Amino acid sequence: MARITASVYTSHVPAIGAALDLGKTQEPYWQPVFQGYEFGKQWMKDNKPDVVFLVYNDHATAFSLEMIPTFAIGTAAEFQPADEGWGPRPVPKVIGHPDLASHIAQSVIQQDFDLTIVNKMDVDHGLTVPLSLMCGQPEAWPCPVIPFAVNVVQYPVPSGRRCYNLGQAIRKAVESFDEDLNVHIWGTGGMSHQLQGPRAGLINKDFDNAFLDKLINDPEAAASIPHIDYVREAGSEGIELVMWLIARGAMADVAGGAKPKVAQRFYHVPASNTAVGHLILENS
Repeated sequence: MARITASVYTSHVPAIGAALDLGKTQEPYWQPVFQGYEFGKQWMKDNKPDVVFLVYNDHATAFSLEMIPTFAIGTAAEFQPADEGWGPRPVPKVIGHPDLASHIAQSVIQQDFDLTIVNKMDVDHGLTVPLSLMCGQPEAWPCPVIPFAVNVVQYPVPSGRRCYNLGQAIRKAVESFDEDLNVHIWGTGGMSHQLQGPRAGLINKDFDNAFLDKLINDPEAAASIPHIDYVREAGSEGIELVMWLIARGAMADVAGGAKPKVAQRFYHVPASNTAVGHLILENS
């Protein structure tokens, strides 16, 4: 059977992608950010998965105010990098895994989660920046990727609890797939940041690090954080952290297994007026 062996958590700041693409990674402002991902890049080489299930949010690229799915799974064979207004990022196209994606859709919908099935879409920085941070700048991404888009842009957005429970359903779906696959699940977005209004530029180190503590040691508590706390403490865009709970809900200890091992924990501020967080958890 397929199995989820690890989860990866990371911010997906668009300026990080621009810094990579423009060769600015060694500039004094950016060097500490990219240094924090050196472990993750080597870890990815040493623990190469067969498939990555990547949870992210679309930034009005594949979807718009005309159509806003709460949860959308990409089931296509490939996905092109999106043009977000200044041309597509110079990164490889994303190769999908239609068989596993379709199986997950079938299983999760049968577990009473409503998914939108997307057979064609471009993927924006929410998905490509995490891949660049963990995989560098290769000619091709090292494995197939299943995009899973979550609406955290237009209210109403799903609760942390809903996302956490969805992660458990995804784990069950993966484990019921009859091909022997090593799957990693990634939760991306966040951490604290606000892009507009009087609080633009808000960063809350205390909240971010407390969230990481809960995510590792008490995911039930993390899943219980109400929306208003994210907005109040982490800024209007801090709600993206609920996507990390999908990945955490898919880990083995949620089903009564052993507590996951923390392979990497990294936190840095600022990066383009946002906080950057990165975590790798391995199932025992």
